[in-house]
Amino acid sequence: MPSFDIVSELDSHEVTNAVDQANKEVATRFDFKGSNACFEQQDDSIVMKAESTFQLQQMLPILYAKMGKRGIDISSLESGKIQDTGKTAQQPITLKQGVGTDLAKKIVKLIKDKKLKVQAAINGDKVRVTGKKRDDLQEVIQMLRTEELEQPLQFNNFRD
Repeated sequence: MPSFDIVSELDSHEVTNAVDQANKEVATRFDFKGSNACFEQQDDSIVMKAESTFQLQQMLPILYAKMGKRGIDISSLESGKIQDTGKTAQQPITLKQGVGTDLAKKIVKLIKDKKLKVQAAINGDKVRVTGKKRDDLQEVIQMLRTEELEQPLQFNNFRD
């Protein structure tokens, strides 16, 4: 039976490249001269560090622009609260990956509400969709692309 997986993944290499490009732009911009403003990438987050909250607010659009140019959907980034310690301010940005249980249930419900002849099953951090015809699976993909979900989805592992 034909099947495919619905996942939400980020290309970690492209994220690293976007963070590096954003750091280069911050280092060369005149309004950041002499400040220790930078982006630090950790496992599943990026930490913006600057001397003031105003600089952090100026850095966020730079990061978003670099991510967009590298093909990373901005909706997979979630900004945290700004922590101001007097000398420095920092803000974590979480990278959302994997289809969480709430989103997976929402996807399965959307598929069932359309009454398509496919079955959707939640497998950890992905949703597997199986059906008798390829056309039904392609219809599910088109339907999910038009829906407004809280994070970007990719469709992989398409098998006949």
